Amino acid sequence: MMNKISLILLVAVSSVIGTAFSGADQHSEKGASDLAKQAELLLKKQVLAESAWALTQAPITITASPSPRSAGGKHDFFSEADYWWPDPKNPDGPYISKDGLTNPDNFVEHRKVMIRFSKIIGALASAYKITGDEKFVKHAIKHFQAWFIDSNTLMNPNLLFAQAVKGRFTGRNYGIIDTIHLMEVAQGALVMQKAKSFNKATLSGIKKWFSDYTLWLNTSVPGIQEKTVKNNHATCWAMQVASFAKLCGDESMLDSLRVRYKTILLPNQMGNDGSFPLEIARTKAYGYSIFNLDAMTMICQILSTPKDNLFNFETVDGKSIKKGIEYLYPFIVDKSKWPLKPDVMYWENWPVAQPFLLVGAVQYNQSSWYSAWKKLDHKPQVEEVIRNLPIRNPLIWL
Repeated sequence: MMNKISLILLVAVSSVIGTAFSGADQHSEKGASDLAKQAELLLKKQVLAESAWALTQAPITITASPSPRSAGGKHDFFSEADYWWPDPKNPDGPYISKDGLTNPDNFVEHRKVMIRFSKIIGALASAYKITGDEKFVKHAIKHFQAWFIDSNTLMNPNLLFAQAVKGRFTGRNYGIIDTIHLMEVAQGALVMQKAKSFNKATLSGIKKWFSDYTLWLNTSVPGIQEKTVKNNHATCWAMQVASFAKLCGDESMLDSLRVRYKTILLPNQMGNDGSFPLEIARTKAYGYSIFNLDAMTMICQILSTPKDNLFNFETVDGKSIKKGIEYLYPFIVDKSKWPLKPDVMYWENWPVAQPFLLVGAVQYNQSSWYSAWKKLDHKPQVEEVIRNLPIRNPLIWL
């Protein structure tokens, strides 16, 4: 008789526990959803203002600003490496390196127009997501066509001549990081692609360009070199490829990137405390730590599926993206607690409204992270900050 009663009690208790856990899961999901809605309400005014500006902008591509210093042609993206300077002992000779110190005389016009393109598409896609108004899509198409389809103004889908160094390199694999600013372009196309006014021919042309570029990133010598770098460059390589492959529906590429995150990027770059030792070793340790955490968080955001949620992944020795956010969060809230020397440049300009805070807040239902993100600058104006902040329109990613 007692055994039967015990069994009945066990079933009842199990049922209550199961209901409690189910309720907790639902509560967590609702909280995360609420934070995403709060973010939309907070940013709506800014989004509509930026999209109104974007609607007045005509397309400008890299062909509008050729450089005589480029070894490439009119349609080839060109930039010069930031931390390389004339040699005082040999002013006309090869440049020398000064880590963390940006040379203001280097050619960056192509980077600037690409960032402008990213701002325009990000604003238009955000406004379309909020309002459903197709006028934003129609205008975006003009910019897509100029960059990816029109033979007079398009950019070639490679980065052979990025971050060149006078007297040393006509281009370097490190320049591949410059196209992190095409991520919101790709995501914008993904958000708008089902709009009635998005004609199939243009969409097909956009996806072909990104497919060609993804192939180049995976098969060219610079692409393979960048993929295998040990620090934030490899993170940004994977972040870009994930974004472009998602637009193109390249599932095998997305699968390979999930494996890469779990077996190479996270375990090899993160320390046991959640820091990034290779970024901490730099002369701009604070800025680079933020930058790499943003990129790694976005990899998780882009690649996660219900069956394979990278936000829940943890290595055998306890490394996870959550641990990375938990490590850096106190130094975002109070920078004076940062244990290392201030960065050699732009120390006063970080942090801004970092993507890892918002994405992390939504994924883990952490209202304190959301509050920290909410208080920070959502529209930074410093060029160096913008250059290292590819996600400036978070609503299209949530």
